[in-house]
Amino acid sequence: MLFHSSLRKELSRSFGATLVVLVTIVMTMMLIRTLGLASKGSVNPQEVFLVMAYTVLGYMPTILSLSLFIAIVGTLSRMYRDSEMVIWFSSGRGLVDFIEPLFRFAWPVLILIAVMALVGWPWANSQTMGMRQQYEQRSDIERVTPGEFRESAGRVRVFFIDKDTPDGSTATNVFIWALERGLQITTSARSGRIENIGDSRYLLLNSGQRLEQPMAQTGLKISEFQTYGTKAGDTNGTVANATPARARTTLALLSDRSDASRGELAWRIGMLLAAINFVLLALNVSSANPRVGRSGNLLLALFAFVVYYNMLNIGQSWISSGRYSASGFMLLLHGGVLLIGLAWLGVRHNNWGHRKVRQGRPVAVPPPKIEPTT
Repeated sequence: MLFHSSLRKELSRSFGATLVVLVTIVMTMMLIRTLGLASKGSVNPQEVFLVMAYTVLGYMPTILSLSLFIAIVGTLSRMYRDSEMVIWFSSGRGLVDFIEPLFRFAWPVLILIAVMALVGWPWANSQTMGMRQQYEQRSDIERVTPGEFRESAGRVRVFFIDKDTPDGSTATNVFIWALERGLQITTSARSGRIENIGDSRYLLLNSGQRLEQPMAQTGLKISEFQTYGTKAGDTNGTVANATPARARTTLALLSDRSDASRGELAWRIGMLLAAINFVLLALNVSSANPRVGRSGNLLLALFAFVVYYNMLNIGQSWISSGRYSASGFMLLLHGGVLLIGLAWLGVRHNNWGHRKVRQGRPVAVPPPKIEPTT
């Protein structure tokens, strides 16, 4: 009882501290990334923190897996370094006896990883993509701030307006520079307004002129107009694009037979299987010699996590491209890591090695030499 409680108590402290540090680091990185997207016009500046929160929520399966892995490696390495493992080994405990308390501590985290990977990940992605698409697919006139030059959604037009109405549908002193069909088109008008015609939105300009200049040759065409209209976007502000696999629910992926859905489903289930294997790998890579620095096993643990996680992502792309089947790759990757972890644990638990093999061979020992005494 003391063995289980002391181990789980130290694991809880280490896991909590590691989780806070990793979440803080990820939030800082996502904040910088989201601010960059907002400066490019891909994200609404008023929704920066909301987009950041959804993004961090989507990365929680990876954060939880890494926190669990680091907590186990750090705790067991500290026990090796302080010779506590020697005490437990001397009392009849082996490495196999650590499996039960480790999984008794890890099972709530594993359930949370499964929920976040199967439910939280697609929901967070759908919310983030919905906000980004809604902001990116606004009409061009809605993107413009009075007194500022602003690029359009496709980066082929530049807008400038002097004043606009509170509803944002009418502007005065409109200037538009566009690149269309190999022509540089400059349009200026005294006023402009947005009107809905059918399922589309149109920008109607009044009392202006239009200059067309070919890019490959010389020449200039000038025309004046009283009313000029150009399409500004759809009424509903959305585009009928197919929802990507990462933003679809797990139930929708199960009913879809496409390779992209199978790859995404294999990644979500693989996050749970990888977290289970990380518990066994942490038990194996945490051994440390008290007389040697602890950087060696920590580097090995980090290398194992990076390789395993990258193989999980590479496998998703391979399954999505149709190179491998989902069941075959998952059996090869996760089943192979599980077998390696169990075999490694068996070798260390039974203390198998070259020295023990050599101990089974008879060795000729010369008789002691006795010298006569005087």
